[in-house]
Amino acid sequence: MADPAPPRDRKPVSRRDALRATGAASLGLLVGGRANSGSALARRSADAITQSVARWCFEEIPLVPFCRGVADMGLTAMDLLTVEEWPVAHDHGLTVSCGDVAAGTIEDGLNETRNHAGIIEAFERHIPHAARVSVPNVICFFGNRRGMENGVGIENSIRCLEACAPIAEAEGVTILVEVLNSKPGGHVDYIGDRMDYALEIIRAVDSPRVKILYDIYHMQIMEGDIIRTLTDASPWIGHYHTGGVPGRAEIDDTQELNYPPIVRAIADTGFEGFMAHEFIPRSGDPLRSLREAVELCAV
Repeated sequence: MADPAPPRDRKPVSRRDALRATGAASLGLLVGGRANSGSALARRSADAITQSVARWCFEEIPLVPFCRGVADMGLTAMDLLTVEEWPVAHDHGLTVSCGDVAAGTIEDGLNETRNHAGIIEAFERHIPHAARVSVPNVICFFGNRRGMENGVGIENSIRCLEACAPIAEAEGVTILVEVLNSKPGGHVDYIGDRMDYALEIIRAVDSPRVKILYDIYHMQIMEGDIIRTLTDASPWIGHYHTGGVPGRAEIDDTQELNYPPIVRAIADTGFEGFMAHEFIPRSGDPLRSLREAVELCAV
């Protein structure tokens, strides 16, 4: 399950379409009613990591009811909303923890020089707006390998991010570059599939506004050793994503990752950003699955 890459002769699909294709069929129908006891959950989470949720995983629920349900359970943020969706989240008192401003795609990213002008233009156009409406982070990707050597991809990515960094620094918005797994069933051919690759780029750019989006689900599949890796790399990590392994389902006792100690390890690094839940619920009650994940990580 999870994260198919599109055939080369087709137009690249969006992150949402590529990812949701693996698990949307397992989502329940629109959930009626709201979660309860949100204030108690918010209090429990007050001293823990600030949690968020990736919108695309719950797209079977229309955005307005989903925003309402998220806010009612005590969450304060939502991840990976497009620019057009930001006002809806804000109308429900939610922070957009990471915005999708169409700065390249998973397949066409930083490693290819032909993509640089479009990525830079997207950041020039949208980062000032993100700053005005208090969106703290925006996302981009390393891109597909297509036979490229790591050294070339690293050099090209550094060059593009060095051009983008001043835009982000001027506005106080952080550019996040995500690590993803490239194994069969994942984002096959993605070049930024290991932390050593990402770290070489981010360290070279050396900007407080260019960081790694550390996806725990993807890096468990590629490397494991999650707690030691995120601890050692903490100065260069600006955001986290969760997900159950195998299958990107709920982060419960059916999967191999033990999230409470992972969350405590993140907190121990002094992390002050967001951790967004990016799992595809298998249950018939997606909001209950989300609430259970939030409770599990409120440690």
